[in-house]
Amino acid sequence: MAWRRRALQGEPSGWSDGVHPVLRGIYAARGVLCPEQAEHRLTRLLSPHGMGGLEAAVDLLQQALRERWSIVIAGDYDCDGATGTAVAVRGLRMLGAAQVDYVVPHRFVHGYGLSPALVASLQPRPQLLVTVDNGVASIAGVAAARAQGIRVIVTDHHLPGDQLPAADAMVNPNVTAVGACGHAAPPCAPCAAAAERNRDFAGKHLAGVGVMFYLLLALRARLREQGAYAAGGEPDLSSLLDLVALGTVADLVPLDFNNRVLVEAGLQRIRGGRACAGIRALAETGKRSLATLAASDLGFVVAPRLNAAGRLEDMRLGVACLLTDDIAQARRYAEQLHAINQERRELQASMVAEAEQMMTLAGAVQADAGRTGVALYEPGWHAGVVGLVASKLKERLHRPVVAFAPAGEEAPDELRGSARSIAGFHMRDALAMLDARHPGLILRFGGHAMAAGLSLRTDDYGRFAEAFDAVACELLGEEQLQLALYTDGELPPGAASLELARQLRDGGPWGQAFPEPLFENRFECANWRVMGESHLRLELRDPRDDSLHEAVMFNAYRGSPPPLRLRAAYELVVNDWQGRETPRLLLRHIEPA
Repeated sequence: MAWRRRALQGEPSGWSDGVHPVLRGIYAARGVLCPEQAEHRLTRLLSPHGMGGLEAAVDLLQQALRERWSIVIAGDYDCDGATGTAVAVRGLRMLGAAQVDYVVPHRFVHGYGLSPALVASLQPRPQLLVTVDNGVASIAGVAAARAQGIRVIVTDHHLPGDQLPAADAMVNPNVTAVGACGHAAPPCAPCAAAAERNRDFAGKHLAGVGVMFYLLLALRARLREQGAYAAGGEPDLSSLLDLVALGTVADLVPLDFNNRVLVEAGLQRIRGGRACAGIRALAETGKRSLATLAASDLGFVVAPRLNAAGRLEDMRLGVACLLTDDIAQARRYAEQLHAINQERRELQASMVAEAEQMMTLAGAVQADAGRTGVALYEPGWHAGVVGLVASKLKERLHRPVVAFAPAGEEAPDELRGSARSIAGFHMRDALAMLDARHPGLILRFGGHAMAAGLSLRTDDYGRFAEAFDAVACELLGEEQLQLALYTDGELPPGAASLELARQLRDGGPWGQAFPEPLFENRFECANWRVMGESHLRLELRDPRDDSLHEAVMFNAYRGSPPPLRLRAAYELVVNDWQGRETPRLLLRHIEPA
């Protein structure tokens, strides 16, 4: 393990004396150099007018509202898709849509996204279909819908391929080149104009739910310009920001300034007691206080309970939880989601253990086991959980990992894979490179820099594993493969105060690409005990001033005591126990010192 300190990206200036010097340094290491860059007011949100494709989508939605079309929202089976679906349904109803319903593909029946199978399941047939968090790769699904006379708006944030679907409108900030847009006579002028605008739009890290929220903002602005709210009563779309925050954090998109504005606004709603019933119920089920809820609670407590439904069963249950305004009903949904999540955790633990055993056996019997790009497949694995297996193995091996499972009855001769990456290895681009070198090997793929999904024939797994390792070896050097722990350096003696802990808690939102403050210090273990079955509670002495610090480390006890002298990477957090707040060290990594 290489310990590295985050470097300052400039000289902080303009901060008031009330902002702790430690927090100023943390901000500077993340490129936030002045107070304005940390002021996450909604007034500083990027304007929707900068995003390409909105005009055509708003034109169509206006017609749908005016003529009272039936609208179906086609979501996705992860948390981003579920929250985006709920935002779309709630928002369009607020803006005057008379008939809005939703559909979410079942992972093992319809496959991913707007597939022809999902379109065929739509009864009765809607007049307008709006995708959320999917659609940019749904060439066949969009064509199937339009062949039935259904108008289609695609809203997505995933990276496009060489061909775009022939949708009536496409809203995706990451479509910056036209390619083959699927319309009758490319190059298509509207698509080219949208792509040109997106090149300058700074909000390319919006999650799917964020893209949908921007479309609603643009629609409301158009209605306002045309006098729809001259007599007052303009819908308050900020009431949807708790859902936007949840989906944004859950999808692990980078928390750039614009996304931090969205997440902070959503968290403020939740902490102020104005969250929707579903989020309130899910937080309660996870035993989290709404008054102090943090972005990490959304990512590690609320989102997994929603995601479990899409992984193992049907995400319609998750969307229903987010759409109900009845708190009693929301709690019943949340309990069901909690039970599914417990099942998911058990299944995940079993599959991860099998994967680790596979890696151990491979190391014992294969001379070439030290792969750079790791592919894993087990016929008994569940396709809804392989992404979590890939994520766990990626963390432990510090290698890009793809885990596969049988696709199921939908495609009995195929595998479904989920890929997770490390810094320096753009997963979707790597799969595109592999696809170009081995045409036909990958049946379908799509995703982001850090995560992707793909399908291939079962018989081609071995060939894929070799080809994936070859691409990884080509793109990754030794330095990138070295596991490194980045910290914000040592806390000075006496700095681990409740005041600093509070400022760190409130200084976010922290998350992807804007990481939680992490410190490193050397301590002596003055006392320790086991909490539950596997958690450690410690009393650590700072040898510089003999001060004692309460510390915890979760899932860390393996039957042996912690080192007497240790080097620790930790977060300084606020421990709220029975209404009394104290500072506490949340240990993330320890090793003998």
